[in-house]
Amino acid sequence: MKRIKTKITFKNATIMKNNMENIDKLIKETLTEQASKFYDDLEEQNMIQMLFGLFEGKNKWFMYVMNLVTLIFFGLFIYCLVQFLKVEATKDLLKWELGSVVFLLGVSMLKVFAWMQMDKNALFREMKRLEIQISSLSGRMSK
Repeated sequence: MKRIKTKITFKNATIMKNNMENIDKLIKETLTEQASKFYDDLEEQNMIQMLFGLFEGKNKWFMYVMNLVTLIFFGLFIYCLVQFLKVEATKDLLKWELGSVVFLLGVSMLKVFAWMQMDKNALFREMKRLEIQISSLSGRMSK
């Protein structure tokens, strides 16, 4: 019984893949050359492309500043860690440990923000692809 379900699922996946290829062909046929190039630019990106994509657009200056602050926080974390390993008094140990934790949390939160921006950019790209597909298909259907 499980084999039948697997075959049905595989068959449905194959049908969906063929339908998606047909839809992509249909969309590219109806788009102008400039719109087709824009549509191709919206393809799925790998991790490196997504990282460099953070430094494009209106807020690229903010991403540069954020990465500079991340480097500063990381440097301060290393400094606090080295000082923590040098001191012997309990009060000083707690002071340097707290500094290490605060700066490491700062680095972590800034990195989470960057990952959220990458996810937002990916969602925005998919929304643009859907908009193009809908406008293309509606233009095709109205003809």
